[in-house]
Amino acid sequence: MKIRGAVLEEIGRATPYASSLPLSVCEVELGEPAAHELLVRIEAAGLCHSDLSVLDGNRVRPVPMLLGHEAAGRVEQVGSAVSDVQVGERVVMTFLPRCGECAACRTDGRLPCIPGSVANTAGEMLDGGRRLSRGGAEIQHHLGVSGFATHAIVDRRSVVPVPDDVPPEIAAVLGCAVLTGGGAVLNAGRPGHGDSILVVGLGGVGMAALLVAVSLGLGEVIGVDALTEKLSAAGEFGATQVYSPAELADSGVRADLVIEAAGNARAFEAAVAATAPGGTTVTVGLPAPYARSEISPLGLVGEARTIIGSYLGSAVPSRDIPRYVQLWREGRLPLERLISARIGLDDVNAAMDELATGHALRQVIVFD
Repeated sequence: MKIRGAVLEEIGRATPYASSLPLSVCEVELGEPAAHELLVRIEAAGLCHSDLSVLDGNRVRPVPMLLGHEAAGRVEQVGSAVSDVQVGERVVMTFLPRCGECAACRTDGRLPCIPGSVANTAGEMLDGGRRLSRGGAEIQHHLGVSGFATHAIVDRRSVVPVPDDVPPEIAAVLGCAVLTGGGAVLNAGRPGHGDSILVVGLGGVGMAALLVAVSLGLGEVIGVDALTEKLSAAGEFGATQVYSPAELADSGVRADLVIEAAGNARAFEAAVAATAPGGTTVTVGLPAPYARSEISPLGLVGEARTIIGSYLGSAVPSRDIPRYVQLWREGRLPLERLISARIGLDDVNAAMDELATGHALRQVIVFD
């Protein structure tokens, strides 16, 4: 079938992207779903720094590639081996399929699925090959989703069904921002009663971590960001204290659990420095491959502190997404606040410019 999507033609084009147009919004061919796959009509797709990092070359991927990894939509067709998802259901797409059989999948979310990671790196589907093409030439899949399009073929192991009362925009942000940020708190950090939680970097993932931390009601929640408007938003979202990086360094404030969501080597250093004795630093940001940080090993030993790396929030999506849905439904997790703009597919290049400035939380492409 013919669909319309945003295809990355070339990595590393100059900014502003609204002028250089690295993403071509064009017509492409989408094949039939294989046995374990679904055809989904996309309703909403969020723009994330992981998309931007492919655009600017920090995450090199094969091109041409149809971008987008945070999306939700309605199932229109199921493969012959799919029996537990029905046509018409709304599903959240997650950017790391889990085969459920490899050694990594048996770590309760701690390690990324091995076959899923291999497929994502190659721009293929979990069961191999590609379902996208243009003029007879194959187009790469982005993290098994390619959600910047009117439709997508996704593996059953890449989706989680959600009830109809969950709006498409909320369902979309569950698939990356909330799984990653919320999971950094719940799965990797595992705070206890009275623990203070500090979040460094208040983009979509960091603000989702802050919202989840506030929803727990355990102890103080502290937000750190270089942008004043992000700090103001964090205060409105329930943070008890907010600091710029310079203010944090001067304050001497330290927290039991610190989440680093900026994807920046200096932010990681600040997060480690702000971790209290006996506390835990969880890093979920994705800096450039060449980035390096400097920390004191003696500080870790002498204060018995822990550093944890967490990919996709150490999530098991089928377990975690229903929990976030319930918190949202109870009014304890106001995910609507994450959505800073609703845009059309044709606006995607300009939206990438906005994302690059750091001012956006989550811009969401909304499809008719």
